[in-house]
Amino acid sequence: MVAAFIWWYVALVKQNELLTATKIETLIAKGEVDKQHIATIEAFAARKTKQYIGEGLTFLMLFFLGAIYVYRSLLKQLKYSTLQQNFMMAVTHELKTPIAVTQLNLETIVKRDLKPEQQQHLIQNTLKETKRLDALCNNILLASQLDMGQYETNKQMVDLTAITVQCVQSFEERYANRKCISSIDANIQMHGEPLLLQLMINNLLDNANKYADPGSPIFIDLHSSGKEIELAVKDEGVGIALEERTKVFDKFYRVGAEQTRTTKGTGLGLYLCKKIVTFHSGSIFIQPNQPKGTIFVVQLKAD
Repeated sequence: MVAAFIWWYVALVKQNELLTATKIETLIAKGEVDKQHIATIEAFAARKTKQYIGEGLTFLMLFFLGAIYVYRSLLKQLKYSTLQQNFMMAVTHELKTPIAVTQLNLETIVKRDLKPEQQQHLIQNTLKETKRLDALCNNILLASQLDMGQYETNKQMVDLTAITVQCVQSFEERYANRKCISSIDANIQMHGEPLLLQLMINNLLDNANKYADPGSPIFIDLHSSGKEIELAVKDEGVGIALEERTKVFDKFYRVGAEQTRTTKGTGLGLYLCKKIVTFHSGSIFIQPNQPKGTIFVVQLKAD
């Protein structure tokens, strides 16, 4: 394309020179040669040359702007495609694990004569994996509904204190080996969607559990200043690099390479948290925990 622009410019300049020479020769043939006529013809030719240069540079600039736009769009599409592929790899693994565990537990119960306490243990384990599978499906479904604007809102006055306490209790039941230390103010009310708020808190707790060091506690604080509510979930894990603190809220994004990552997840949890917080006209950001770890801070309006 650049070569075509250059060729187009050279051809027009040559044509302009040829027309100028032809006009001058015509004047000479008619015997009407004078400096004023020649100056007028040469000035017109100069203006045409400048016009060609201006048009050429304009079209060239538009071409480069279009090329940059297409290039950036292509890179964005390739990046999004890679994230989708990583998501498919992650979600396949996440779905396969609870299904395999559930199948193995049920086959063991059916094929073997187990003691009642052994059967109860396998049943409880199966229920745990089923809840995990249900939570994963809910995340995928909700992400699709929010992206397409098809989620039916049901905002109402909710007791955020009660929702947070329930989420902490559920977390302690699912992860009995993980200590959860909470500091929750009583009777915090706000106008919101209870299901979405519950999902947000669960996702933040699950995320903290994934990246916290083994044996270290999870901290959750919920406080209200009257006009503003602040929820903070803290872990004592490896932390998140500064350049990735905004990327982790992108859809399908996960820290590290998909092939070498050891933590479970699909890259939807924090994305949904960001969507839910935005849905409630709030903000979410990341702070470093001292001496190590991460703090996810959610700020919401109190009603």
